[in-house]
Amino acid sequence: MSETVHITSRDNQLLKELRKQAQDNNAYRKTGRYWIEGDHLCSAALLCGLKPAIFVVSESFGPGAPVEYAQAAIKTIVIADALFRDISGLESPAKLGFVIDLPEATPIAPLAATVILDRVQDAGNVGSILRSAGAFGFKQVLAVKGTAALWSPKVLRAGMGAHFGLQLHEGLTLQDLDALQLPLVVTSSHQGDLVQNLKLPFPCAWAMGHEGQGVSADLMARATHFARIGQPGGEESLNVAAAAAICLHASTLGPL
Repeated sequence: MSETVHITSRDNQLLKELRKQAQDNNAYRKTGRYWIEGDHLCSAALLCGLKPAIFVVSESFGPGAPVEYAQAAIKTIVIADALFRDISGLESPAKLGFVIDLPEATPIAPLAATVILDRVQDAGNVGSILRSAGAFGFKQVLAVKGTAALWSPKVLRAGMGAHFGLQLHEGLTLQDLDALQLPLVVTSSHQGDLVQNLKLPFPCAWAMGHEGQGVSADLMARATHFARIGQPGGEESLNVAAAAAICLHASTLGPL
């Protein structure tokens, strides 16, 4: 059983650190740890074999919390309900959460099926693309500088546990992408064949661009394949997360 600490004061230093971890999108970059909240994310983390540094639970929910959560964590912190609401990033606090150490940095895998995020800024879009990557067999995500913080609380919530099965790299330059030894497929509304008609290579790297500007010209110049998504309904463009889901699913079909 992990060490248990009870917190009842709003001025407690540990509580202040937890609040920042749960609400500051960039706190993980300084602490090397990230915050997840709610039963779904916590159970997903344990299923992937992660060992939480801290299990945080509200005082009223503590007696009913799954025993395995406290057993898995190095330390358990019980917080008065009002104080838990103060640290939670949710409108309806989930009453439990984990603080987990970031995974150790690894080199870019040159031959792993990859999704490149080129300055995708919306946390919901980034999290949704991570879910699609995990669902369709893409094991690596490379985020170019300007992309939303991958381990921020908002992206983690939107990712719904996808983070735990992916190799994530962020803050990259285009030169860092030279490590890839894969065909690069780029979506464009102006060139390329319809995605359903393409002979898509697999594994490959799909590039998904900024919500307004799309994929940068420099990254576009690196492309070996261009894919276009037909839109018979007449809309100008799809949301980048929706486009990513369509494209990554198309890759699972293999060469046509």
